[in-house]
Amino acid sequence: MKKNQAITAQRNSLLARSAVVLACAAVMAGCSVAPKALTADEVRDRVKEDTALMYENQEKIQAPVSMEEAIARALKYNLDYRLKRMESALALGLTDYASMDMLPQLVASAGYRDRNNFSGGTSIGILDGEVSDRPTSSDERRHNLSSIEFSWNVLDFGVSYYRARQQSDQFLIAEERRRKVVQNLMQDVRAAYWRALGAQRLEAKADEIMKKANVALNRSQEAEKQKIIPPGVALKYQRALLDATTLLNQRRQDLEFAKRELAALMNVPSGVTFSVAEAKELELPAAPRDMDKLEETALLQRPELREEDFRKRITADEARKQILGLLPGLSISFGKYHDSNRFLYNSGWSEGGVNVAWNLMRLVSIPAMNRAQKYQEETDKARRMALSMAILTQTRVAAERYRMALQDYKLADQAAQVDERLAGYTRASVSSKLDSELEAIRTEAKAVLGAYQRANAYANAHIAFGRLYNSVGFDPIADDFEDNNLQELTTRVGQHLNAVQQDAFSMSSNLFGRAPSVRLDLAGIEDPIQQVRMKAMVAELLNRHDIETEGGQGQSLRLSFASTPTNGVERASWTLGLVGEDGQVKQEARFATTLPADARRSMYESSLMAAMNAKLGDIKTWLNAE
Repeated sequence: MKKNQAITAQRNSLLARSAVVLACAAVMAGCSVAPKALTADEVRDRVKEDTALMYENQEKIQAPVSMEEAIARALKYNLDYRLKRMESALALGLTDYASMDMLPQLVASAGYRDRNNFSGGTSIGILDGEVSDRPTSSDERRHNLSSIEFSWNVLDFGVSYYRARQQSDQFLIAEERRRKVVQNLMQDVRAAYWRALGAQRLEAKADEIMKKANVALNRSQEAEKQKIIPPGVALKYQRALLDATTLLNQRRQDLEFAKRELAALMNVPSGVTFSVAEAKELELPAAPRDMDKLEETALLQRPELREEDFRKRITADEARKQILGLLPGLSISFGKYHDSNRFLYNSGWSEGGVNVAWNLMRLVSIPAMNRAQKYQEETDKARRMALSMAILTQTRVAAERYRMALQDYKLADQAAQVDERLAGYTRASVSSKLDSELEAIRTEAKAVLGAYQRANAYANAHIAFGRLYNSVGFDPIADDFEDNNLQELTTRVGQHLNAVQQDAFSMSSNLFGRAPSVRLDLAGIEDPIQQVRMKAMVAELLNRHDIETEGGQGQSLRLSFASTPTNGVERASWTLGLVGEDGQVKQEARFATTLPADARRSMYESSLMAAMNAKLGDIKTWLNAE
């Protein structure tokens, strides 16, 4: 009877389980995902949202745009630069995230266990082989589990350390790419601005000449029909007039398109009209003579080669990671555990251990790993050599093109002057004869065409100068302009353009001679680990701006933090001071900010970097004055 009851119970249990499985299968079938296309409303909402974000927080154009303002607007509002800036911020965030991987693991867990019957069984004696027929169990059917466990793997720590170093180099690579975008933006804005200004200057005169040319062409055709002038002369005149107007129209279109390019670079909303501010034509700098120094500067400053330097470090760290993977792994663990099972003698206990594991089969891969590392280093070196040669060629070609552009502008200027004098002479000597009047119109069209060609040659010379400046790798402006408003940034760009005009390629550079050097002193931060991290962040920023921080002797840069709790927040300030060898403060600047109460360490680090970026221009001025 009991046996039948047990069989019946097992059947019922099997049927219940089958029902549960079928129910789960039905639920999963009902939850299958089918492709769903976007609706027209979703697409329109996306377009509306993206369009609003493209032009948000932009100052409206209230006056004619100068070249300084055009460059400033491009640096603040250009979408390509925004993208590179966000990629740089993402790389910095991933660097901080990778640093967290070096921390040990601290895992807290809690759970509940329930089963439909008791676990347990019978036993057999090891010595006498006697079987115990009485089933026993030491587990409750329902009980709670909880634990907190600390574990640390030394091998994982080493791998995470080198991974964090690689990610920090990836951030520096993103910064170099952002530098390249800034350089290209300034070159493109310079080219578009001078072309647009040339078109704007000649627009009214070109419209007048085009009208006169059309009238003259019609009159010539009428005179040909009435045989007032010989057909051959009329046709030659018409051909000459059509050639002049066709070239004039082509030059006009080329220059007028530049205004649209300038609007795109400044991220001007569609439908917004603006004019280009009049500017005095600057005297173009002479072509560089010291090509050796120019090529050396290009090899030192070009972002592409600096990116390769960081890739070299990434490759070296990858080799170190692979070597670490061959070593034994040491794991240390300790935890506290609790189990509500009432049959346990101890429901709570602590447990710790040390474990060493070594995959000996990985030792076989050492020769292949060494060969792969060697090939990678040779590939990196070959790529760097090819890139260096390309940069040297680009620099030489850019210098030669600038020389040729200067010659073209000189010839175009002389030709424009001759065309203008010839048009004036023809106007003064025009008679009542039809052919004389038509010739005057043709020479006027030729003069306007010459003016367009001169404006185009002047713009091409500026383009060639921008390419040469870009090929050397000069930074148009220090990258501490993110917090500047449009007016402040316009002023800074104007100062840079004046410096370039006055100094051209003999500009002083820290890359030739000894770079300024300072020690870093940090005060007001008690945590020694945080001090080391803050100094490393400041040193990285200064090194990117050619200011040495390792082994600096004499003067020091003192960074002092102070804060006062007020109404649930922390009124904080950073005081940056340049201290001489005698201990006297030579220069000082203060940056104030507000932090939340009980702020995290990252908040203090962010406030320091904000202070450094805000006062970087002052620090450069202090050091250059020494």
